[in-house]
Amino acid sequence: MAFSALGLSAPLLKAIAAQSFTQPTPVQQQAIPAILQGKDILGLSKTGSGKTAGYVLPILELCQRRVEKKDRHARILIMVPTRELAIQVNDVCKTFSAQLPNKIKTMAVYGGVSINPQMMALHGIEILVATPGRLLDLIDHKAVHLSQVEILVLDEADQMLNLGFQEEMEKVFQLLPAKRQNLLFSATASEDIKAMQRHLLHQPVTIEVEEQEQDIELIQQLAYRVTAARKGPLLRYLIKHENMQQVLVFTSAVRTADNLTGKLIKNGIQAASLHGHLSQTGRLETLQRFKAGKLRVLVASDLASRGIDIQQLPIVINYELPRSPKDYVHRIGRTGRAGASGRAITLVCPEDEHHFGIIQKKMGKKVEILESDDINLQGF
Repeated sequence: MAFSALGLSAPLLKAIAAQSFTQPTPVQQQAIPAILQGKDILGLSKTGSGKTAGYVLPILELCQRRVEKKDRHARILIMVPTRELAIQVNDVCKTFSAQLPNKIKTMAVYGGVSINPQMMALHGIEILVATPGRLLDLIDHKAVHLSQVEILVLDEADQMLNLGFQEEMEKVFQLLPAKRQNLLFSATASEDIKAMQRHLLHQPVTIEVEEQEQDIELIQQLAYRVTAARKGPLLRYLIKHENMQQVLVFTSAVRTADNLTGKLIKNGIQAASLHGHLSQTGRLETLQRFKAGKLRVLVASDLASRGIDIQQLPIVINYELPRSPKDYVHRIGRTGRAGASGRAITLVCPEDEHHFGIIQKKMGKKVEILESDDINLQGF
């Protein structure tokens, strides 16, 4: 199926083609027509399934059909759990709306930064991407109003509940008009999510994309036991000593990804980071360079990890362990695809050994752990 079959206008189809999107994902195939028809959505899918574009594209299409507004009443409210996701969703909105005939003002608001610039910039807002706490702060300051919201999107709703935002979300719900379209996306169908579904959604279209089990038998897994102080030098040693090319390195935090990238570059290894603080255009350009073999090392945070799909990627390195065994399998599953062999190396500090043991047990596969004390890392 092509994007042209989903009910999107020519300007949006042109914007999609400019981003090298060729075919819609299963989530997009089901979500885009249903949203255009005004239906509520319950989407159960993991990060990397294409759900963001799945709701952003039809929302932009609907916004194109309406008269431009010049006030502080948001039409579209997208609630997300983290600053990183707010920035990422807002970038997707801006990327696809940049060339549209009717300009659509979109903005991301989140805590941890000064509220004043956000307050001043909200005039004329149409699509607002917000974390719950900062949204309520802005409402208290009368910087934005929700009485005219036509579409509410809850993205990664399970994470918002896990992070303790339920009370804030309830306060926001009370400020919304009763008549509106609701789009609820979650990675899990927990009891809390089911309760929220009953409370918010009216005869929703349910979209559930089952994850395919990763075949990890073709992946050669190896781990190195290393102290925190020697971890960076060991990574650089392995890349240089084995002349590794097209290496995907995973970290668990954005700051770690940027610091690690800087040290790799300083040591003569061509590298770039990929995470939610980069613009959508920046992420796409970096990923394209890596896919084309023009970038030796790509350092990715967990936020970006599931969206990476590269055929015949030779090696993945876990610089830091992910939180869950399933995330570990997703990470190493970036290699060893389409019948090709692949390698996955994990750097394990003493404090990580128990967690790594749990990962191996859940995975059902024992990973050989080598000592690294005897490796001379001087100069690395």
